[in-house]
Amino acid sequence: MNDSDRKRGIKGTLGRGARVLRKRLPLTLVALTALIVAASVGARQYLSKDAHAGFRTATVEIGNLEKMVTAVGSLKPKEYVDVGTQVSGRVEKIHVKIGDRVSKGDLIAEIDPTVYQSTVRKDRANLDNLKAQLGQQSAELALAQQQLDRNARMLRSNAVSQDTVDQAEAAAKVGQAKVTATQAQIKAAEATLSGDVANLGYTKIYAPMAGTVVSQTTLEGQTVNASQSAPVIVQVAQLDVMTVWAQVAEADVIRIKEDMPAYFTTLGMPDKRWRGKVSQLQTTPTIKNDVVLYNVLIDVDNSEGALLPTMTVQVFFSLGEAKNVPLVPLSALQPDRQAGADMYRAQVLTEDGPVTRSVKIGLTNRTSAQVVSGLQPGEQVIVAEQAAPKTNASRNGRPNMGPRL
Repeated sequence: MNDSDRKRGIKGTLGRGARVLRKRLPLTLVALTALIVAASVGARQYLSKDAHAGFRTATVEIGNLEKMVTAVGSLKPKEYVDVGTQVSGRVEKIHVKIGDRVSKGDLIAEIDPTVYQSTVRKDRANLDNLKAQLGQQSAELALAQQQLDRNARMLRSNAVSQDTVDQAEAAAKVGQAKVTATQAQIKAAEATLSGDVANLGYTKIYAPMAGTVVSQTTLEGQTVNASQSAPVIVQVAQLDVMTVWAQVAEADVIRIKEDMPAYFTTLGMPDKRWRGKVSQLQTTPTIKNDVVLYNVLIDVDNSEGALLPTMTVQVFFSLGEAKNVPLVPLSALQPDRQAGADMYRAQVLTEDGPVTRSVKIGLTNRTSAQVVSGLQPGEQVIVAEQAAPKTNASRNGRPNMGPRL
């Protein structure tokens, strides 16, 4: 092969290589560009992950918030009466049982009336005796008055002496005094009889109001003593309206006002809310285990009859409510007193790291706060820094070998 042929072969080889290079160059550029983009995205994700590392965050979310004061209480009927007896004796008959509905005037129980019937008969006999004495004394008074009138006429004709007239006059006055005294005794006897008749009537015990028998503390055959205390036979209550007796701590009671809305739940139905309003705040406290508590009363409709006396309830007093508002955990906020009463600082986590924001809040409860301005839903706020992982390395980088033995 001569030199000219060799040169032509080299030129041909170079031409073919250039053509191949021109064909592959666009593909190479595309691959290089994709590699650069992937590296950039990876670096950004790595830097973002590094910026987010070491923090515990929470998301600003849309939700509802209620500010509450909670308390524990029990249920009592709003209207009830302890039906007792005013007289002592043996309970002869009880005509009702727990759960019975009674009307006003229905017979509840009977006390043995034997002693009281005997007393009434004795009073009536004594009254009859006094009335008989009054009749006798009235007749004697009438005779004494006639004798006085006769002697007075005879004195004018000097038929009798003045002494006789004086004696007749004295006898008439004595007769009148006896009549007056007996009339007073009759009134006293009538009063005694009325009282004993009333006591006899008290041996039959009637319902003073319409309602339901909710308790019975006395049994048939039991002897009750009304002279020392007022024995209770049964309790009749109107269960259509119940009253919650909630015990509120002294730190919270200053925020409770009359007509404030409230609701409560029972142990048996924790998902059902009964709503009402504060009807009374009793200012006399009770002290339990050195804790000062105040009774707050709430009336609630019980037409369904689901609520029963002495049920334990969890009460929630509503101090405020916000719906469909941005919410942030209180643990993510730091007070900014220089900016204002409702101003706080929050650390918002961005791609470039934490950024401090000034946040204005509205309603709060024990865990969350309503965001008025400064944060948007979906943003991440730092609530706490995560503790660094513990290792066995000491500050100088050498592993700790533990205490020497």
